Amino acid sequence: MISDGSKVQLHYTLTVEGEQIESSRGRDPLSYEHGRGQIIPGLEKALDGLDVGDTRQVTVEPAQAYGEHDPEAVQEVPKEAFQDVDQLSVGSMVQGQAADGRGFQAEIAAIGDETVTLDLNHPMAGKTLTFDVEVVAVS
Repeated sequence: MISDGSKVQLHYTLTVEGEQIESSRGRDPLSYEHGRGQIIPGLEKALDGLDVGDTRQVTVEPAQAYGEHDPEAVQEVPKEAFQDVDQLSVGSMVQGQAADGRGFQAEIAAIGDETVTLDLNHPMAGKTLTFDVEVVAVS
């Protein structure tokens, strides 16, 4: 039975608004240690007490997943901050380094005449996630 400290393997399929985003089916199951914050809190809490062979559909609200979408994490940056500005497109991901030296990843939300709007939120922020899970192993 899954409890704090258990090593767990499970298969999952993640859907958002009815669209399948990813799945472990057809490849190795997801492995994690329960209670260590290695998976999103809402999913981890829902798996507590399950055992090998158990299946469950779990709906995780944004607050227990990747958080709400934060409008302050959307920022305009001058185009000259990008090396290959002509290669950029709305919806693509870019990586960079903040002024304090920390790396970041952002989605391009808009491209204007002089600026690029970056969304620094996690791509799943603000979304309700639905997981179909099957517990494969617990030790």
